[in-house]
Amino acid sequence: MIRRAERKNMPGKANGAVAPTKEQMLEIGFEHAALFDPAQLNFRQDVRDMCAADKCNYYNKCWVCPPACGDINKSVEKAKKYTRALMIQTTRQLEDSFDIENMLDAADSHKKRFAQAVELMRAYDPDCLPMGAGGCSLCRKCAYPDEPCRFPDKAFTSMEAYGLYVAAECKKAGLEYNYGPNTLTYSSCILFND
Repeated sequence: MIRRAERKNMPGKANGAVAPTKEQMLEIGFEHAALFDPAQLNFRQDVRDMCAADKCNYYNKCWVCPPACGDINKSVEKAKKYTRALMIQTTRQLEDSFDIENMLDAADSHKKRFAQAVELMRAYDPDCLPMGAGGCSLCRKCAYPDEPCRFPDKAFTSMEAYGLYVAAECKKAGLEYNYGPNTLTYSSCILFND
């Protein structure tokens, strides 16, 4: 574990870098962003257990999803060492509940924006903890379980795999989860230290 004093001497912070701001997240293209206290996060085993229903088709098929992503207690222990949290969201207005084109575009946009946000945050805090929206889709087929992850620096465990009930966590960050009829919102979170 890297101690707080050691982090101050890491790249980014040592060069006078400042933590990415809400405004920078909006410039990347996120529709909503908020900084909040990660002590408010509620890591729940029952949310992690929902992954076993495999509704996203990633359970037991991907390194960053359960059960491969590890024990929830170790994940919570890791997450609780951070002092700041950034919630970022991509929202799309849909023509109707069958507007698959806009749904897929929103997912793709969110993943690209999230990768940019993580890159900015890692320049400030290389030890930050990115938690994405849904399962990883970097590879057509994940190397799990036969080989190590091909892109360990680009693959992100989801908020749900950390046991976070996304709708409740958005509210704690001061954001909505549902922005009205015929909208779709993807939410991700990055934990970091000053």
